[in-house]
Amino acid sequence: MSSKPETAPESLLDELQTTLAHGTVARRVETLRRVTDLFINGSVNYTDEQIVLFDDVFQCLLEHIENAAKALLANRLAPIETAPPQTIRTLAFDDLIEVAGPVLTLSPRLDDDTLIETARSKSQAHLLAISNRKTLSGAVTDVLVLRGNDEVIQSAVSNPGAEFTERGFTRLVSRTEGDDNLSTCVGLRPNIPRHLYLKLVAKASDTVRQRLEAANPQQAKEIPIAVQEATRRARSAPAAVTPDTTIAHALVKSLYQDGRLDEFQLAAFAEAGKFDETNASLAALANVSVSIAENMMIETRAEGVMILAKVSGLSWSTVRSIINLRDDISGGEPTDLQACKDTYERLRPSTAQQVLRFHRMQQSAPAA
Repeated sequence: MSSKPETAPESLLDELQTTLAHGTVARRVETLRRVTDLFINGSVNYTDEQIVLFDDVFQCLLEHIENAAKALLANRLAPIETAPPQTIRTLAFDDLIEVAGPVLTLSPRLDDDTLIETARSKSQAHLLAISNRKTLSGAVTDVLVLRGNDEVIQSAVSNPGAEFTERGFTRLVSRTEGDDNLSTCVGLRPNIPRHLYLKLVAKASDTVRQRLEAANPQQAKEIPIAVQEATRRARSAPAAVTPDTTIAHALVKSLYQDGRLDEFQLAAFAEAGKFDETNASLAALANVSVSIAENMMIETRAEGVMILAKVSGLSWSTVRSIINLRDDISGGEPTDLQACKDTYERLRPSTAQQVLRFHRMQQSAPAA
């Protein structure tokens, strides 16, 4: 049977009123200490109504105490699961990082909406504190990647409890230019989409590629030793194929074998932003390997997509959806769709077949 706290929170209200009206700074701090001790000692026993009462008491005191006392309160309340929610929120939004930091990093009371609001409006020090939380959702890391400086980005990417959306990974890959440590950390993330992994490796330094290979020593022999194209070198790396990619390829294979894979399904994948499914579908319809289609899909220009599409007999509307998908995931300048349409309409299927044969031979040739 749990024991009740020696002093009820209601009994502090009169003292609190007197302290706020006539007390010195020292007396206010002492009252805060007593209220904090009382809450922490009985936090597991208090009802929701009592926690609300503590919330009101803390809120009153926060308006009349110095920053050092606020920081002490933040450090004491941050780890407590039942901490008064409004007090925690007030501390999290404090401009002083010594006050906000402990709560932003440790408090289980902060939900994603509050973390996102803080990350959008506060300092880089606040973002850094958030990046060190035990777990981070993709919605929160999206904001960290968008607003964070190099230190924040490195901290978030190095956090094993952080999740990243495809949009977040796209921005991360764009920020890795010239930063070997960040490139390595991003490349080692277990859920990085395959097309973004290939894009990262394609522009990475030899040092980064060696680090990524060294992280998987048992299968390093599968990676060609000397390959002119970085994407070919990365293709066999186990980190390049995520479970999501495997599932997507299996789905497309099943649709193809059942005779249910057609232009309509391919367009639906593209319009839904599903790169792996779109790529595998285009490969199946063009009768090429997924890796060949993948290399042509991630080329800087859109010619590869148009070659595959022409061989597959796709309409321009579907090609446009695929190009828009490429633009969305690359984060680069949008493709000139009118110029691509003119090129696609002039492109003859026989010419596209010849170019595709060249790509097949290029992949099957031994590495130089």
